[in-house]
Order: sequence, then C-alpha cells, then structure tokens
Amino acid sequence: MLIDYLGGLLSNDMGMDLGTANCLIYVKDKGIVLREPSVVALDRDSGEVKAVGSKAKQMLGRTPANIVAVRPMKNGVIADFEVTQEMIRSVHTRKSLLRPRIVIGIPSDITGVERRAVEDAAKQAGAREVYLIEEPMASAMGADLPITEPHASMIVDIGGGTTEIAVISLGGMVVAKSIDIAGDEITDCIVQYFKKKYNLIIGETTAEDVKINIGSVYPLEEEKTMEVKGRDQTQGLPRTMSVTSEEIRQALLEPVRAIVELVKSTLEETPPELAADLVGRGLVVAGGGSLLRGITELIRKETDIPVHRAADPLSCVALGTGKYLEFLAEGKFKKFL
Repeated sequence: MLIDYLGGLLSNDMGMDLGTANCLIYVKDKGIVLREPSVVALDRDSGEVKAVGSKAKQMLGRTPANIVAVRPMKNGVIADFEVTQEMIRSVHTRKSLLRPRIVIGIPSDITGVERRAVEDAAKQAGAREVYLIEEPMASAMGADLPITEPHASMIVDIGGGTTEIAVISLGGMVVAKSIDIAGDEITDCIVQYFKKKYNLIIGETTAEDVKINIGSVYPLEEEKTMEVKGRDQTQGLPRTMSVTSEEIRQALLEPVRAIVELVKSTLEETPPELAADLVGRGLVVAGGGSLLRGITELIRKETDIPVHRAADPLSCVALGTGKYLEFLAEGKFKKFL
C-alpha cells in the first residue's frame, strides 16, 4: 500500500489522502499512483506486518487467532501510531532516496496532537517538508471548484470516518463543520439492522457489499433485492435471507439524517451574500458516501438548492493535494495555510 509506492517515488513531491477507508497517493507529474484500503494485517505476537491494503482488507473477519487486521486511521487521523510506524519503517532501509515535499489532507477539526502525529509519520517516511491542508479545501480544489473567486463554493465530503462540509470564498473557509458520521457509520448501521431485526450476524465486508449493491437513501424507481449470508444469532448456524433496498433505506435513516442536518446547519451559518450565491451555484458532494444512491436527491429536497456530484468523488482530496503542490511550486500556498 503506502510503503510499496513511497519507496520508489520519494524523489517526487507528492500529496496524500490518508483516509479512514482508503489511502490515495498523488505524485507530481504522474497523477494518482496508488489507491488502496487503509488496512494493515499484523502478527499479534511479533507485531510483524503480514499484509497491507487490499490483501489485508480481504483478511478482515477471516484471520486466525495470531493474525489481526486493523485500520490504523480513524476519523481521518492516526489512531494507532505504532502500526502506522510499522507501515513506514521499511522506507528507512532504502538508501538512495531523495527527500520530497509531502502534502497531506487532514480533517478540519483535527487537534494539535493529531496534526503532529501526521507530520511525524510523514517525516519518518522521508519527507523533506510536510504541509497539511484541510480536507474540505483539498476536496474543493480536487473537484475544480472556483475557490479563489469572491463567490461561494460549498463542498460536502462524505468520507469513510468523517463528513466534512465547508463554504469557501476567496481561498478561505468561511464556514466549516465536521461530524464523525460517514461511510463506516453507515456500514455499521447495516450490521446492527440485521442483528436487531433478523437475529442475523453479518461481517463488515458483507454489510459494505449490501450498502454498495442495494443501499439507498431516497426512493428508487425500481427497488432492488439482494441475498445476504450470515450466522443466525439464536441457532449459531449459517443462514441466507433476502433483503430489499427499501429495508436498507430504513436502516440508514439515522446516520444520513445527521449528515443532512449538518448540511442545513452549515447553510444557516453562511453569510447572506454567500448563501445567495449557493441558490444558483448549488453545492458539490464528494467522497465515497456521495455514491450512495439518492444522496444528491435527498440533500436537494431538504435544502432546496442544486446538488452536484464531483466528477471523480473518490479522488477529490488526493487531486486537491496535487493542486496544492502546484501552489507550493508557484509560491502561492500561504493563503491556504
């Protein structure tokens, strides 16, 4: 994952989206060169890294007692610094590496301690200079919003661990809000729904498949159906059942409502002149959560303003860090710090 590419690319300036769910790396003049799940498989006894990225994610819920698959990032910040150090330790053994500048997207409400943890991890990976950019700003830049103009640009980035919302004008965030409810919370709600209603225990991977295949937050023209396999909580035996997208919509009601309320709260705090801009320009949704069926329709209905999905919603933060690198090269980065 991160390490495999850092070793060969440290001579280039790069931008990173160290997300809760996925890690993306943008390398100057090469674009996005890495897109992997933020998962690490460790030997519980020795602490040795067994796998990272896609291979480690496949181990979630399937490992023997001595192997544990963990997510070292939580809510967009380092939750397990020792595991993160293990991810980057192999970089130290490489000799002929130049030291690049690295730009990293961080949550807008990150603490000072969390900022230092991110900076330290990047420096241990061989960074010459580390720049941190708030994820709403990076996401807006990656979505090609005109953030330097004297008009409002609004971004709603629904990631894996956090939902970041910001109204941006003249290169700065006028209003910014964040909530620890996003893709992971939505997946967990599906797990809990099956457990409470059907006494069926399903894993995180199965719940994510349900979310991707039939999950929706707004009525569909044609409702979908899917077979779900899990373990019966009462009998302890494997069981298969059929579920509809309408049921999943009910399961997702609470987390999605919290996200919509955050959008409305941000709009309420937006200065009148900028709010007037949004009536015509609308807002842009990005992040993996923006791919959930009906999310744009629901936000449009609740706010009565146009809602657009970014062209490449999964890559917006990483692309934004790449554009930030261009500002660094041109000496224009101060306004974004």
